[in-house]
Amino acid sequence: MTSAHIADGGPFGLGPNTRVLPQAGRTALVTGAASGIGAAIARRLAAEGASVFAVDRDAVHLQSLVDEIGATPMQVDLSDIGNLPAAIADVAGSVDILVNNAGIQHVRPIQDFPVETFEQIIALMLTAPFVLTKAVLPGMYERGWGRLVHISSAHGRRASEFKVAYVAAKHGLEGLSKVAALEGASHGVTSNCVNPGYVNTPLVQAQIADQAKAHGLPADEVLATVMLSSSPIKRLVEAPEVAAAVSYLCGEGSDSITGSDLVLDGGWGAR
Repeated sequence: MTSAHIADGGPFGLGPNTRVLPQAGRTALVTGAASGIGAAIARRLAAEGASVFAVDRDAVHLQSLVDEIGATPMQVDLSDIGNLPAAIADVAGSVDILVNNAGIQHVRPIQDFPVETFEQIIALMLTAPFVLTKAVLPGMYERGWGRLVHISSAHGRRASEFKVAYVAAKHGLEGLSKVAALEGASHGVTSNCVNPGYVNTPLVQAQIADQAKAHGLPADEVLATVMLSSSPIKRLVEAPEVAAAVSYLCGEGSDSITGSDLVLDGGWGAR
């Protein structure tokens, strides 16, 4: 593995404050990287020295991220399961860190929930992570090191009404992570979930607007009295906080953390 340094002083640029970037020489693949949580994770891992494959179907915002951090763009529709193995075949063997993040939301009572929407969400948020995990594991096993990080949710641990596909997908992702943890343990590969509550992303901002309209409340009241009613901390999680959790699970001292959840839910789960 190569190493990169941040230097401070010294005749050759390597002074007493030199530190090795924690992900120098590693390759990361981050899905849903064009915005929100995925973009924050891609930025964090790139800043830590990783070479990042940024995966998203949104070409415009993906290019903006690439221009910012120097990642390699991969415009891929992750819900197109039939074509997914071929789409990532050329890079899968080099991936040291896989972050399964891409997701969408649809809110509707079960009796009104379209079957095709349910299937799309399951494909994107559960089947695609399985396909990607399956693809990257042989390379990780060969090198004796790997990190699988799945961006789950508070809804991977508990349910809410009207989110049947999202909750089902996140619960399934938790199971995938645990099985991968058991199988990867003897190969130096860990698998964990990060479980944020509501994160300040475009997806959640759209939900706030919808809830404000439905309840006839200002947006700030929707946060406090509806979306964050069970959370002791009355604010949204910020995307860089989720990225910091991913960094922790991929960094030094994380070798024994596997099959676990790292929860950032503002205390919601404590009730």
